[in-house]
Amino acid sequence: SSGINAEWPLRRGVLNYTNNLIYINKFEPPLTMSNGTMTTDLAPAYAPFFGCMGAASAIIFSSLGAAYGTAKSAVGISAMAVMKPDLIMKSMIPVVMAGILAIYGLVVAALIIQSLYPAPKYTLFMSFCDFAAGLSVGICGLASGFAIGIVGDSGVRSTAQQPKMFVGMLLMLIFAEVLGLYGLIVGIILHIRITTN
Repeated sequence: SSGINAEWPLRRGVLNYTNNLIYINKFEPPLTMSNGTMTTDLAPAYAPFFGCMGAASAIIFSSLGAAYGTAKSAVGISAMAVMKPDLIMKSMIPVVMAGILAIYGLVVAALIIQSLYPAPKYTLFMSFCDFAAGLSVGICGLASGFAIGIVGDSGVRSTAQQPKMFVGMLLMLIFAEVLGLYGLIVGIILHIRITTN
């Protein structure tokens, strides 16, 4: 291992812990990029890609869920408003709840973007946590949007015929909405793991 600088970070370094002493069995110099920064196996040059994909997944999937929930609910509201136009504002609840899903994705995407750095400052662990956070809130928001759209469409139609159905529709919408909230909570916890470590 002649010519190896002791200040270089380890790349594929094998460490043995014996009697509180560290014995390094193998050294390998880091890779050097064209801009002068160094990357290692724990912080490769492609690590920020996963963080960017996490941010994109968060906003894309949650917006898809919000769009479907809004459109599907709007079909039911439009059909119901022909017979009872006085219930239009009361029936806008599914549209509002579907729009909140996109805010969940926006929050997590903004958190992920704030933690993005070029390698080697942004490690694989950080990128995988951000990727999982984005997928969590995005796909949960997509599923929640589907549920809100279907429940909202049939709920506003039935509420127009039977006003007592309003409370039941509201409860169903709340339980559909919390699916996206669960994804938001998991996404924030995953992102916090980066800052605590």
